[in-house]
Amino acid sequence: MAQKTKATKKPTASGGTKKTVRKKSTTPVNAKPKKPLQASPGPSTKQVKIGQKAPAFSLPNQDGKIVRLSDFKGKKVVLYFYPKDDTPGCTKESCAFRDGLEEIHSSGAVVLGISADSVDSHKKFVKKFNLNFPLLSDETKAVVQAYGVWKEKSLYGRKFMGIERTTFIIDEHGKFDDIFQKVKVDGHLEEVLAELDVMP
Repeated sequence: MAQKTKATKKPTASGGTKKTVRKKSTTPVNAKPKKPLQASPGPSTKQVKIGQKAPAFSLPNQDGKIVRLSDFKGKKVVLYFYPKDDTPGCTKESCAFRDGLEEIHSSGAVVLGISADSVDSHKKFVKKFNLNFPLLSDETKAVVQAYGVWKEKSLYGRKFMGIERTTFIIDEHGKFDDIFQKVKVDGHLEEVLAELDVMP
């Protein structure tokens, strides 16, 4: 049986005694410990090549629905990795794919975008620019690592880790058909359409 802790009595100047009461802890009993901030992973060491099998993935889209690469077996996939939602270059690239989606679909291909932004960020980005294809959230950066696009970047002399803008064309058998690295946004849709044998 647990013992009760009694208040102790201390003598006062007048010869009496007064009780000293222990202060209660302000920490809630059921308080959860704070999660430590996750360190950003180092640069991707994986090298992917044309003809290799594309790494499988399972990621939530802007609506929280899980999308798998295997869902598109038998179709070509235009898979583009971009640095960040609602930034000038990424917006221009995404809107180009939006405007060219009908032509891409005419070749039997689909478009998927991946960044490390959250599902909520993707949802706002899709709504703001009326994007008509799935954006997948890779907050753990496991997929960007597997595809070799998590790189050390430099801006105004400051080095930092981020996604290198890259587009993969994956064929009907799940293999890399073409890879566009360090993508320049201007004219990129036309590059992709040419690879898909679509006349813009």
